[in-house]
Amino acid sequence: MPDPSRPRPLRRPLRRSRRHRLVAGVCGGLAEWLGWRPLLVRVLFVLVGALPFLSGILVYVVLWLLIPEEERLRSPEP
Repeated sequence: MPDPSRPRPLRRPLRRSRRHRLVAGVCGGLAEWLGWRPLLVRVLFVLVGALPFLSGILVYVVLWLLIPEEERLRSPEP
């Protein structure tokens, strides 16, 4: 049983990645959120998207529209 006095680790919000982006950063963002490698998420996405009852392109576009983009890091101002 988990210790209730121990704080739970904070999970980053799901965002489209700027670092692991090939098209829109959807797979890279999912990989960062899950703690997986981006290539693994991309391969799984292609395999699942190839199933006849699920359109991978449609799912990608919907996720692209729903998942906000990761914020840019601000450079220090002089």
